[in-house]
Amino acid sequence: MLPPGGGLLWLGLVLGSVCASVGSAAPGNSATDALNVLLIIVDDLRPSLGCYGDKLIRSPNMDQLASHSLLFQNAFAQQAVCAPSRVSLLTGRRPDTTRLYDFNSYWRAHSGNFSTIPQYFKENGYVTMSVGKVFHPGISSNHSDDSPYSWSVPPYHPSSEKYENTKTCRGPDGELHANLLCPVDVADVPEGTLPDKQSTEQAIRLLGKMKTSASPFFLAVGYHKPHIPFRYPKEFQKLYPLENITLAPDPQVPAGLPPVAYNPWMDIRRREDVQALNLSVPYGPIPADFQRKIRQSYFACVSYLDTQVGHLLSALDDLQLASSTIVALTSDHGWALGEHGEWAKYSNFDVTTRVPLVFYVPGRTAPLPAAGDKLFPYLDPFDSISESVEPGVKGKFTLTSVSQSSQAGPLQVASVPWLSWSLSSKKLQFEKTLPETSAGQDGHRCHGGRPVGSLPASRGPRGTALSLPHARGTCRAARPSSLPHPLVSRGAVPRRPEPSEAFSAQFQYQESPNSTLAEGVIGTVPERAK
Repeated sequence: MLPPGGGLLWLGLVLGSVCASVGSAAPGNSATDALNVLLIIVDDLRPSLGCYGDKLIRSPNMDQLASHSLLFQNAFAQQAVCAPSRVSLLTGRRPDTTRLYDFNSYWRAHSGNFSTIPQYFKENGYVTMSVGKVFHPGISSNHSDDSPYSWSVPPYHPSSEKYENTKTCRGPDGELHANLLCPVDVADVPEGTLPDKQSTEQAIRLLGKMKTSASPFFLAVGYHKPHIPFRYPKEFQKLYPLENITLAPDPQVPAGLPPVAYNPWMDIRRREDVQALNLSVPYGPIPADFQRKIRQSYFACVSYLDTQVGHLLSALDDLQLASSTIVALTSDHGWALGEHGEWAKYSNFDVTTRVPLVFYVPGRTAPLPAAGDKLFPYLDPFDSISESVEPGVKGKFTLTSVSQSSQAGPLQVASVPWLSWSLSSKKLQFEKTLPETSAGQDGHRCHGGRPVGSLPASRGPRGTALSLPHARGTCRAARPSSLPHPLVSRGAVPRRPEPSEAFSAQFQYQESPNSTLAEGVIGTVPERAK
């Protein structure tokens, strides 16, 4: 386990090693052989994502990225405040070195002329670009996002971000307010757009320009949501009905907590809808129904953010850059949603300091995509068919010897301990642990309404083959799906095989402590082609 904050310092080490490898390359190598870098940094995003085991959150695009990536389970920000965390991340130095604990100093002037990650890439031949909130704006980045040191071109900030804290939230009274909870009709807001949408559009434009560039690029994209106010397209609220929203499991302020360790969440108290609650200071509490609404809006913001990440990564695919671009995704810190009586960052509880951290490295964390294949197809969080995608790719495996013939051998799967196969719906399924099973209509055991073979009781040694008897029947509750799982290559259109045919597919298996069911469609291949 990495020490607190160590995960984010690894970001600098990993990205820096890429640039170092370029500098140490053989003289005959061109700059175009270097890998590009796409850094996605999110504001106030705790690891409330499907890939981190959260069963409620719909984050299919970030989960898909994680499924092709190295995922850190214990990455922590150096400090749960935007400016100190971002400067620490981007310089690789702790706040006690940068001497920045708030928003009111510029490290180059007050502590040392420390280089940044993008500056290092820039000095080694990369075109470096910033979109959205990467450095914290203002004094802490010299009112310039550390230009011109860090960036080859002037940083981009969306024009609509100036409305974030203005009265753009329509309340029950029909009037506009500066609220904490702010689901909006995007067509009705100033400029008819939102900052993160504009950032995605600009980032995609820059990717298009860099596709034909002779120089490698480092593109940092900073997303504002789920930072307060929770201002997001109102349709995302439908993903989280209030009746499905639970309160924090540990909502009480810890007994004996020193006052210095508690933050009275003044940020949200300034919002008009919170002011109307007339809460006591410092501890509240917030009424339970409003707590649920806060949590609902935070989760809705995460799903809105996920769509923007999905569009960005899909564009990376469309531009054929996924095989030559490292993708790193992280957050500056988390945010408390009622845990320990907190509704803010600004504390040292793990819900405010722990962050997601994933690295996709082409050919290392996932096989290079074949020509025409997409690693990051856009996934719609409103699609009820889509399933969570698990993190931590372990390798590439092949299914062989699956046939309808009674003489056929068992299904051979290398290093995959939990697998089931449904002949009628042509679906491959795998998960880490299995609930109780029941008998199917043809005597085969059923799991989740689908037939399975005899699953092993424990994981076999890595690299060994595990065999499952072929299940030819179907369970009454079998649910067909026309959507191939992102991890399964799209093959021929599934159909019922002839006895002389075999199924074949390549897929990537991954595992996490909170694994959820994943499934995919497998095509058929004539036996002579085996």
